[in-house]
Amino acid sequence: MSKLVTIFGGSGFVGRYIARRLAKEGWRIKVAVRRPNEALFVKPYGAVGQVQPVFCNIRDDASVRDALQGADAVVNCVGILAEDGKNTFAATQADGAARIVRLAKAQGIERFVQMSAIGADVTSQSEYSVTKAKGEAAVLEHIPNAMILRPSVIFGAEDQFFNRFAAMTKLSPFLPLIGSDTLFQPVYVDDVAKAAVAGVMGTAQGGIYELGGPDVASFRDLMSQMLDIVKRSSIIVNVPFFAGRMMALGFDTLQTVSLGLLKNAVVTRDQIKNLAKDNVVSGQYLGFEDLGIEPASLEAILPEYLWRYRPSGQYSDIKDSAKKLN
Repeated sequence: MSKLVTIFGGSGFVGRYIARRLAKEGWRIKVAVRRPNEALFVKPYGAVGQVQPVFCNIRDDASVRDALQGADAVVNCVGILAEDGKNTFAATQADGAARIVRLAKAQGIERFVQMSAIGADVTSQSEYSVTKAKGEAAVLEHIPNAMILRPSVIFGAEDQFFNRFAAMTKLSPFLPLIGSDTLFQPVYVDDVAKAAVAGVMGTAQGGIYELGGPDVASFRDLMSQMLDIVKRSSIIVNVPFFAGRMMALGFDTLQTVSLGLLKNAVVTRDQIKNLAKDNVVSGQYLGFEDLGIEPASLEAILPEYLWRYRPSGQYSDIKDSAKKLN
């Protein structure tokens, strides 16, 4: 019988790519999520019955234990960019990871892949980064040979980075950026999935891997590249950090006083803290070269999904060609 892997958060941006690749390798997959009915799209990734969404609340031992039943390997992709009610950074990224790995170890599971992030550090001012580091520490405490993946900002068709800013260009002639000089090393989502699959299948050694793509650029330069691809001329406006912190405080306060009815989907104070630090590979840990993976460039991937933000959408190239004929 083929082996079984449980992917916590397997219907999310990164998790679905990991599930798709593992299905092609013949693994049976449990996609552990809070709302299985919203994750039915993962079932066609494999043969009938090969990929199954299952209910799991990572704040509950019994729920996690059930999701782990019979698994040979585990991937934890659960993470949040902003807190929402009971889904705090501590509950999801620290306590949640600790619960999953503790119960996985109790069931004798040794192959464990933890999705973290560049910048994970218990001394950070950002609660996001602190809890990512605490999650890593819990995983390595129980399974020292686990694989820890620390990607830079991840891009791909469903990303919340380039898609978000490209959508903004359709609404405003200005593109405000907080931390425009901050450096990023964007990494393609399917390359991150390849790394995770190597950990699950045991073809890569355990340890901490920092994953960055071939392109290192400032926030401003990345947005300029995006604007070229979507063929729009929005004016990039640098928002000073002090102004960004005031904006974030206002939006966070509005969410609090509304008891969460009005979500802060713009920028949080914690995100501002992360934007103040470069998000690039340090060179102190393992990386793509140790996995034999050549990461894809922005130039090769971005046009494949950002074309829909062009003024003429899918017909943009045709119209440009027609203009040249005239």
